[in-house]
Amino acid sequence: MQQSHLSMATIPNRYAFIDKVASCGAQHQQLSLMLIDVVRFSDVTTSFGIEVGDQFLLEIANRLQQLFKHDMEFGRISGDVFGVVLPGVHSQVLLQQQFEYIVEHFKSPLYYDGHAFIADFNVGVVSLSTGQFDLTLFVSRAEAALKQAKESKYQNYSQLTMHDCAATGRSLALKADLRRALVRDELELYYQPKVDLHSLKVIGAECLLRWNHPTDGLLFPGALIEAAESYNMMNELGYWTLESAFRALVGFDMEGLNLALSVNISPTQLYDTQLVANLQLLSHQYNIELSRIELELTEDVALSNSLMVKKQLAELHAMGLKISVDDFGKGYSNLAYIRDLTIDALKIDKTFVMELTDNPVNRAIIEAARLIGTAKHCEVIAEGIETIEQLHILREIGIATGQGFLFSKAIPYRQFIQLAQSDIIVGGSPARQKIA
Repeated sequence: MQQSHLSMATIPNRYAFIDKVASCGAQHQQLSLMLIDVVRFSDVTTSFGIEVGDQFLLEIANRLQQLFKHDMEFGRISGDVFGVVLPGVHSQVLLQQQFEYIVEHFKSPLYYDGHAFIADFNVGVVSLSTGQFDLTLFVSRAEAALKQAKESKYQNYSQLTMHDCAATGRSLALKADLRRALVRDELELYYQPKVDLHSLKVIGAECLLRWNHPTDGLLFPGALIEAAESYNMMNELGYWTLESAFRALVGFDMEGLNLALSVNISPTQLYDTQLVANLQLLSHQYNIELSRIELELTEDVALSNSLMVKKQLAELHAMGLKISVDDFGKGYSNLAYIRDLTIDALKIDKTFVMELTDNPVNRAIIEAARLIGTAKHCEVIAEGIETIEQLHILREIGIATGQGFLFSKAIPYRQFIQLAQSDIIVGGSPARQKIA
C-alpha cells in the first residue's frame, strides 16, 4: 500500500479493513494481523471532548502508518482500535520487535490545541504461516489475542497462531455461568499477606478473586473479568468483592487481628455515581472504619485525565479510604500526575523486584519510588518478593512493606488467619528466627 497522510475520512473503517484482510489472505500464504488498542482513550474524549479526541486519534493513525517499514494495510476496527495487516510476515520475533518499536516511539507525547496525551497500547497479533486461510477465524483469533493483552499483568502484548487452542467456546460458557456463580456463592476471596519487612509480621492483605467453578475447578480472575465485562456486570462483581472484604474484616476482628485489606477496583466502578454511597453503607452495615480499606488502581486509571475519576478519588480519600497505585513503573508514568494525585501508597511493579539483582537500574527505580513516596508522605510497597536477597536489598533501600511468594501466595480465609496469627512468617509458614 502506498502510504499517504490520512484524514479521519480516508482511514478505512472496520468493513473496508476486513475486506483488505480477506484480499491479503487470498493472495498470501503467510501474513499477520495486528490489532492496536489505545489504552484508556475514553478519558481523552471525556476530559477534552470529541474534537480533540479525533485529532489525537488521527495523529496516532498517521504515526502508526509511518512506523511500518514494509508493505501493509491499515484501518480502524473500532473507535480506538486500529488494525494492520502485514502480508508475508509471520515471524514472532519480528512482530514482537514491531510492538516494542511502537511503544518506544509513542513515549513522546502528542500535542493538540494546548493539550498533551501520552499514548500507550494493548496489542494483539495473529499470524498464519501454513494452512488454509479462514477470514472469520483469523480475525477472531486476533481479537482473542487483544483480549489476552488487555488482561496480562506483565506486558500489553499477546500473540497467537492459528494452531493455538481457541477458548471461545469455554469463554461463552463462562459468561453464562457468571450469573449463577454470584447466586450460588461460588466466588471466594483469597488473601495475599502484606508483611512488615523488618518484623516480618502480617499487617494486612490484598484481596484476590477466585471462582470455585463446579466443572473447571479453581479459576483465576482473568476469565471472571472477561465474562463480567461482556455481560456488563463489572459493578456487580466489584461490589461483591468489596462486601466480602468488609465481612472478612469483621471475622479478623473476632480473631483479634487488627488488619487492613486492599481491593482492586475497576475503572467501571470509578465511573459509578453510587460508589461513594455504597461504601458508606457497607461501612455502617458492618461497623468497619473505611480507613481499613485500601482501593488499588492500575497506573493508567490513577493517572488518567478523567474529571469523574479524580472527583470520585477525592471523595473516597476524604471519607478515609486509602488509595494506592498498583504496578507503579510498569507503564510510562506521568510524574506530573503522580505529583498532583492524592494517594496513600505506591505499589512497585513486581518485575523490578523480581529482577532486582539482574540490573542496577531496577534498584535505582525502586530507590526513586521510595523518594517519591517520602516526598508525598505515602507508603511504598514492594510486590513480587521471592528471595531472601531481594528482602535484604529492599530493607537497605528503606522499603518498609512488601508481599510475594517468599512470605506466601494468595491463600483462603482460614489459612490466612492462621498465618497472620503466627509471630513471623517466611516462605508461607511461621519462622521463629528473625532474618538478620
